[in-house]
Amino acid sequence: MTVDGAVRRIGGDERRARLGVRHRLVPGLRAKSAEEVARSLVALHATDAATVYLSTAARLAEPGFAEVERALYEDGSLVRLLAMRRTLFVVTRESAPVVYAAAARAIAVRERAGLLKHLAEGGGWDAVWLAEVEEAVVAALATHGESTAAQLGGYEPRLREQVVMAAGKPYETRQNVASRIIRVLAAEGRIARRRPVGSWTSSQFRWAVAEPLEEPPAAEAKAALARDWLAAYGPGTEADLKWWTGWTLTDVRKALAAVGARQVGLDEGTGYVLPEDVEPAPDAAPWAALLPGLDPTPMGWQQRDWFLPEEHRAALFDRTGNVGPTVWWDGRVVGGWAQRADGEIVWRLLTGPGKGPGKEAPAAIAAEAERLGGWLGDARVTPRFRTPSERELSA
Repeated sequence: MTVDGAVRRIGGDERRARLGVRHRLVPGLRAKSAEEVARSLVALHATDAATVYLSTAARLAEPGFAEVERALYEDGSLVRLLAMRRTLFVVTRESAPVVYAAAARAIAVRERAGLLKHLAEGGGWDAVWLAEVEEAVVAALATHGESTAAQLGGYEPRLREQVVMAAGKPYETRQNVASRIIRVLAAEGRIARRRPVGSWTSSQFRWAVAEPLEEPPAAEAKAALARDWLAAYGPGTEADLKWWTGWTLTDVRKALAAVGARQVGLDEGTGYVLPEDVEPAPDAAPWAALLPGLDPTPMGWQQRDWFLPEEHRAALFDRTGNVGPTVWWDGRVVGGWAQRADGEIVWRLLTGPGKGPGKEAPAAIAAEAERLGGWLGDARVTPRFRTPSERELSA
């Protein structure tokens, strides 16, 4: 509300200005640490291991591998959690208890129920058997330290047991139980992913005993997570927050009420901001960015028309809704990019309906492409979820 009681309208230009500032994409406002980046975005998508590095580097004043390695594996100030929408994220250690209680605990409960059904139907094992195996895995990690799944199978042979999938069907298969058991232990916060085997782009992690999290009550945690999301992504709609968190609409409304969220008018309808965030946001200098596949910014809202016209989404998203590498100019997605086999960073602007970038955009985008290629060096990155735009450009 404004001082006269009317609902204030926040247009697309202001939303795009907020995005550039709050997501650390304006060059003069880039972060000094990986932790600052994670706090600014609430959570970094980590399903594709490379995304954490690329998303962070795009927002660091001095990008590089070492800063992310330090935070993830030396200081442990960033941790991985299976959380919102059953997706793997990287969050700060300080925010991990809130994220776990607000979005990860319920997922862990469902994961365990699914695992018990899987074991009973495929191998005839019950909860007692599973508990014995899990205790043995945690004990092995306590004794041997960081270990791969294969090494854990050597320490605890029951991890090498197999279950029958689709018994009696033409496509019947057998699968090891290890990956499912390890996944549940990680979802419950009993073990944690550590440094991967191979390069920083690898998703084959070593495992270690996790430090326990002191969770707040669920309602309190959901209010805290909603506040963090509004601070980073607001204004947003109920549908945006529901999609981002994976909560029910009831949970969303309770959390918005708990933080005193204020209504504002958006092109999509009613949006929400924090009570201290109603006043107009200052303009920011124009900025360019090359963001990776699954970057938190394009994945921050369900409704994206204000920064990406619908007619361009088929080129930049895969069929399951995962965004690929995107080129941004001043708060809008204006193109796609890719890395070729020789390491060259190539990009192309979108064509067709919609507001195109200004005259200064190509030079700024080219500078960002050079910046990205410079810190990547000899590293080669292929997105885990490939899109039509990325495939075409990388060919």
